[in-house]
Amino acid sequence: MKPASRPSTAKTSTVPAPLATPAPTDPGTAGSPSLFGRHLRAGWWSLLIFLTAGLVLEALHGFKAGAYLSVANETRRLMWTLAHAHGTLFGLVNLGFAATLKGVPDWPAGPRRLASGSLLAATILMPAGFFLGGLFIHAGDPGLGIVLVPLGGLALFLAALVTVRGLRHLPAE
Repeated sequence: MKPASRPSTAKTSTVPAPLATPAPTDPGTAGSPSLFGRHLRAGWWSLLIFLTAGLVLEALHGFKAGAYLSVANETRRLMWTLAHAHGTLFGLVNLGFAATLKGVPDWPAGPRRLASGSLLAATILMPAGFFLGGLFIHAGDPGLGIVLVPLGGLALFLAALVTVRGLRHLPAE
């Protein structure tokens, strides 16, 4: 048989335990991750990756790497420089888009998600197309990967168009 338990005389704390903070969501997008955070991360990661790529290209140039500097590889040098430049600029565009998301809180969710997805697609497609086009060159012409560049351009155009239309929802000052 169990002995009867005695009532505790210790004071219990009335301070609630810290609650787990849920992931931020965009208003009106039931449970979707924050587009602001997504573009903030995409922007900073793009900057890190493509600025590092620029340093690698500078090192190839500094060490006079034939695979990068020889006349036969002029197309490669151009394509990789374009990949670096576009990737870096896309990082900045993503940071600007994140700021736009905060500045236009009444932008409807559907167009906002379309612009976001299009910009993220362009951020990947265009630099990847330039890089792959320079990775495999054929008789001075870029490789097949270059076909990703116009797809990225179309995605960027769509993102810019939808974003400009979304600015109609900019709050009055």
